[in-house]
Amino acid sequence: MDQKLERLSDNVNDIKTLINTFNSTLENIEKRLSRLEKMDSIEHRVSVNQIDLSDIKESLERIEGMQKAEVINILKEIEQTRESENSEQIKYINRRLDSHLVKLAKAEEAIMILKTE
Repeated sequence: MDQKLERLSDNVNDIKTLINTFNSTLENIEKRLSRLEKMDSIEHRVSVNQIDLSDIKESLERIEGMQKAEVINILKEIEQTRESENSEQIKYINRRLDSHLVKLAKAEEAIMILKTE
């Protein structure tokens, strides 16, 4: 059980690292998008290597939207998995506690019987 909790903790730490990496990537994309927005504010359109900058901007915005949706879905799946694992662990612990309580009750009953004899 400790190993499962440790693995779960490691998984959560890995996810946090991935999210931090994703955030830094998003910040870089946002910086690029802000530069592209400045370019769009110029009245004439500039084409570089026959690629329109507004097309690049739209592509980046679509990619950003898809990545956000994917991350949200992944986080939901992780949360559901974590909740089900925790639920199973709690059920297991409750069964173990119940069995120990029964053993304690039997031991107390035996002690009371021995005291009365």
